[in-house]
Amino acid sequence: MIGKLTGLVDHVAVDHAILDVGGVGYLVGCPTSTLSRLQAGASASLMIETRITDETIKLYGFFTAEEREWFRLLQTVQNVGARVALSVLSTLSPRELERALALGDKAVIGRATELKDKAPAMMARSGEAMPSIAPKPAGPEADALLALVKLGYSQSQAAEAVARAAREFGDHTSADVLIRESLRAMGR
Repeated sequence: MIGKLTGLVDHVAVDHAILDVGGVGYLVGCPTSTLSRLQAGASASLMIETRITDETIKLYGFFTAEEREWFRLLQTVQNVGARVALSVLSTLSPRELERALALGDKAVIGRATELKDKAPAMMARSGEAMPSIAPKPAGPEADALLALVKLGYSQSQAAEAVARAAREFGDHTSADVLIRESLRAMGR
């Protein structure tokens, strides 16, 4: 199995790159977050996930081992294959994906996949497949979530509101602001 490739970028396309390693051009499928960092003629080192089927051998490349692990994990969800996993990673960074899953923000995952029929299946399983990797909310987000639940809001309703407020106001927003904005949004 190929786990890492280092070489010269020969070509960058919409969904893949060709990496020349010692005169051999490897076609590597990549999320757009990785493709945007590659330049033809430049040296690159990619973490590789190798998939072998009866008909093909496919390589998928990522700048970080964390992205590769998310790629693997996403595919453990029923009806999510390599294409959908790449789509999610093309739209969401690992941090954004962790936040969406930890807070139960189904809308973010739905927008990331742009495949509304697959997103519910993915999120239905997220509680089973991802808790060991997707962290519980921490810091101000956890405090805001706890406060809203203590005020009588359901876990899912509070999580969606906090996730929305966190996206709108950024990573370093205080719990007070998250609570206030979540309450304001739920009161509309």
